[in-house]
Amino acid sequence: MRITSENSESPQVVELCAEQQAELAWRQRDVVDDTPKHLDPRISFLLMRSDELAVGCVGLQPLEPGVGEVKRMYVRPGHRGRGLSRTLLAEVEKLAAERGMHTLRLETGRLFEEAIGLYTSAGYASIPRFGDYVDCAESVCFEKHL
Repeated sequence: MRITSENSESPQVVELCAEQQAELAWRQRDVVDDTPKHLDPRISFLLMRSDELAVGCVGLQPLEPGVGEVKRMYVRPGHRGRGLSRTLLAEVEKLAAERGMHTLRLETGRLFEEAIGLYTSAGYASIPRFGDYVDCAESVCFEKHL
């Protein structure tokens, strides 16, 4: 596996994020909107490849000085169960620290037990919903001090 830095316009990042959003909508039984979404250009991505196939990604978005948010964490279904999400999470934490961030926050859905298990086992603690998630009853939020 190889991990590279990418921007939000990378075709592989756009493809993986679209797959992630479709899976989230399906799992939450929402209607999938096929309209292409523009990814926030402030998000820096790490892209994981197996040979040349993009298999996973994670984004880092600055929120305020010293604080960032983990965004769009995704590993393709055929590559799950191998610790790749944990590797991506560790790599985005390194990137955040290199950029002077001392705290990372993230959001996931309350139904996503696998994600909640990953985050809590990686040292993330539950916090009140923040930012765009304050009024979203389906969201659970976490934070880790690096």
